[in-house]
Amino acid sequence: MSSNSKHDSIKLDFTVFLNVINGKLVDSSSKNTRRTINPATFEQNPDVPVSTIEDVNEVVKSARTASKAASRVFTYSSPNMVMETNSNWWEGTPWSERQSILASFVDAVEAHAEKFAQMLVKEQGKTIYEARGELQVSIQALRATCGLTLPEEELSASNDSRKVVKRYVPLGVAVGIVPWNYPVFLACNKLGQALVTGNAFILKPSPFTPYCNLKLAELGTYFFPPGVFQALSGEDDIGPFLTAHPGVDKVSFAGSIATGKRVMQSCSSTLKRVTLELGGNDPLIVCADVDVASVAPIVAATAFANSGQICFAPKRIYAHEAIYQEFLSAMIAYIRNLKLTTEEQVALGPVSNKPQYERVKQFLADIDENKLTALTGGAHPSGDKPGFFLPPTLIDNPPEDSRIVVEEPFGPIPPLMKWSDESDVIQRANNTEYGLGASVWSRDVAQAERIARQLQSGNVWINVPIQTDANVEFGGHKYSGIGVEGGVEGLKGYCNLQIMWTGL
Repeated sequence: MSSNSKHDSIKLDFTVFLNVINGKLVDSSSKNTRRTINPATFEQNPDVPVSTIEDVNEVVKSARTASKAASRVFTYSSPNMVMETNSNWWEGTPWSERQSILASFVDAVEAHAEKFAQMLVKEQGKTIYEARGELQVSIQALRATCGLTLPEEELSASNDSRKVVKRYVPLGVAVGIVPWNYPVFLACNKLGQALVTGNAFILKPSPFTPYCNLKLAELGTYFFPPGVFQALSGEDDIGPFLTAHPGVDKVSFAGSIATGKRVMQSCSSTLKRVTLELGGNDPLIVCADVDVASVAPIVAATAFANSGQICFAPKRIYAHEAIYQEFLSAMIAYIRNLKLTTEEQVALGPVSNKPQYERVKQFLADIDENKLTALTGGAHPSGDKPGFFLPPTLIDNPPEDSRIVVEEPFGPIPPLMKWSDESDVIQRANNTEYGLGASVWSRDVAQAERIARQLQSGNVWINVPIQTDANVEFGGHKYSGIGVEGGVEGLKGYCNLQIMWTGL
C-alpha cells in the first residue's frame, strides 16, 4: 500500500479510542468504558466508551445541524489548518467538492493502512494478510465511490409546454450499523455512499470490533466539518436507540436476519429508509467437467477465508458425483496446509468472538451426535493454543435436512455434498430462506449460465471466486436483505427522488 507524506503527518494513536461527536474526541456521557479481547491471544484490547442515550441524542443533533447548516467544509492540508469552500452546509456543497474531500480522506486511510490492519487483527482475529486485504478493498471501494454521480436528468413530458427534471436529494442523517466480521470494509461501503450523496453519517460499530471504526471517524475529523462523520461505541442498546430516533432518516444495517427484522421493525415507527444486508447460506455448484486440481483449492480458500465468517462465501458445496471423491481429496489436501495462526498467509485465524465460537461448537456437537463424517477436524480445538481457534473441518456428504446444511454456521465447517441431476441440485440450492450469494463452476459456460439464471440469489459468480466492486450493486434476495449497497443504485438508497416540474 502506498504512503502519502502529506497525510503521514496526521498522528493516530492506536492505544486511545474515543467517540467522535461534533468533530471532537470525547468519552461517553456516563464515563463508563469497556474492552474486548484479542480472539487469537486472549490479551486485553484498550478501553472504549460505553455510550448512552444522551450521547445518541447529541450525535444526532450534531448530524442534523451539519447536514443542513455546517459552518464550513474543509480538507486537510497540514496540522491545525483547514481550507474553506464556498458552501455553508454539507448538503449544499457541490458534488465534485464532496468527491474531492472524500478522496483526500481515502488517501489518509491508505497512509495509515498498516496500523489499521494491525488493529484489525487484534480486534477481529483475521490473519494479518486478510486484514491487509480488507484495508485494500476498503480503499478501493471508497475510491470507486468518489467516481460515482447521480446527475439530474431531463425527462420527456407528454405536454411540451412543461419541463420535467428528475433529481436526487440527500435524505439528511444516515446511520451505518456494521457487524464484526468485516468491520472496516462494511463501514467504508456505507460511509462513502452516505457522504458523497450529501448526508451526515453516524457509524455504529459492533461491540466486538469498535476500534478501527472509531479511528476511521477520528481520521475523518481532519477532512469533514463537525457533525458530518461521527461514531459511537457502546453496547447492544445503542443500535435500537439510533434506529428508533426520530432525527435519523436512514439506517443501513449489515448482520443477521433476526437482528435485521428488529431493525426494520424499529425503523418503521418513523418510516425511516432502510437497507438490510443479512445472512447467507450460499450454495456453490461444481459441475463434472471442471479441472479439479485448479478449482478445488479456490473453493476451499473461499469457503475457509476469515474462518468461514463471510456472509456471501460458499456455505454449502455441491460437487458432481463423477468428481466427488477427487474433489473431496483435493479440498482436504488444501485444508491440511492451513495453520492455526494470524501471522501466516496460508492460515486460519480464530473465530472472532466467544458467542460465535460457542455457536460453531454447537454445530460440531450436532455433527458428532448425528454421526456425520467430519474430515480434517472435529469437535475439539487444536491442543492448548489460546484463542478461539477451531480446526478447519469438511463435512462429508451430510443429509440435506441436517443442521449443518439448513442453517448458516458462520464458521470453518462447510458441508460437501454430491449431486447428479441438474434440476435436482438447483432445487436443493434454492431450498433455503437465504438468497445472498451463489456460485457455479463449469467449463461449459452455457451450462453454468443456465444453472446460474435459475438460482434465487442476489449475486451469482460463474467460474470466479466471490468478489464485490463499489461500481456494482450488491444485495440479497428473500431473507438475505432489502435494498442494495454499491453502484449507482446504492447511491440512490441514500437519497430521495424528486421530480421538478416547470411551466415553459
